Amino acid sequence: MIQKKICMLGAFAVGKTSLVQRFVQSIFSEKYHSTIGVKVDKKCTSVDGQDINLILWDIHGEETFKKIQTSYLRGSSGYLLVVDGTRLETLDIAMKIRERVEMEIGVLPFVLVLNKCDLTDAWAISAEVEMELEQQGIVLFKSSAKSGQNVEAAFQFLAEKVMEKVVV
Repeated sequence: MIQKKICMLGAFAVGKTSLVQRFVQSIFSEKYHSTIGVKVDKKCTSVDGQDINLILWDIHGEETFKKIQTSYLRGSSGYLLVVDGTRLETLDIAMKIRERVEMEIGVLPFVLVLNKCDLTDAWAISAEVEMELEQQGIVLFKSSAKSGQNVEAAFQFLAEKVMEKVVV
């Protein structure tokens, strides 16, 4: 079976752990647990009839990427870049993380996940900003780890992108 390492990257409290829990175990918890270091989970999915084991590295969130150990990123096939849609500053942090990843280990497939879309009254990312991101060629999903909206779709899309690079 093909195995691919996928990293979860973003600022603290954007919902990286909740997205992994929703994807892997179909659960959501209101309790906030800060990730210390890295937590590894896995889930098997299928792309074009080929089984793929996604090894999900949930890396602690930081306000600056400099604190994230680049050794956690080595061997990655792709990453989910997670933003809290109710905190606009987490988008800026995510874009800085993306720059640093590309500088440190090169360009990898990634998906931008605008999480917490169920909190419509507190949503802070305008449609114009979303359109600008898409015009830059960034694939984004508005998701909710709480409701499950677009969680599976984001991981599946990334799995497909990662598998495009695999010659079977």
